[in-house]
Amino acid sequence: MSEDSVNVESRTSSQDKRWTIMAALLGTNTAVMLFQGIEQETNHSTIREVALSIIAATLPFQAIYFLIYTFLLENNGKLSRHMEKKLKTASNICQLFAYLSLIGVAMLWFKLSIYVGLAFMTSTVFAILLVRYAMLMDEESRDEIKTNANEQGS
Repeated sequence: MSEDSVNVESRTSSQDKRWTIMAALLGTNTAVMLFQGIEQETNHSTIREVALSIIAATLPFQAIYFLIYTFLLENNGKLSRHMEKKLKTASNICQLFAYLSLIGVAMLWFKLSIYVGLAFMTSTVFAILLVRYAMLMDEESRDEIKTNANEQGS
């Protein structure tokens, strides 16, 4: 296996991780909106309404993330570096807004039990920090690989 194929495999793996996380978040939020929305109709709660509003506000960002992701894959190598950088920045912003949906989910757990809500919120914060750290490390590794490849090509 050549070095180039490993680089592509590594880059794709990172993109797949992000896509999988966002797909899981979108699926979870859609299910929460459906079932908690039905419950809201029969048993109104202000906390639930605020939580569902937060989740609803983040859904468009999750959808835009997938549009950007697909566009970047379809136009790989065809876009200018400046345009690709802008789209990746927009993608990262969409991810951060998508993570905010977890606040709404946490509010629903707090309504169930303060201990369950606190445990969920604490683990959510650590999980987001861990994911962002892992992605940052992966990006640094990719940059290092690119630098080494450029040095070897010169």
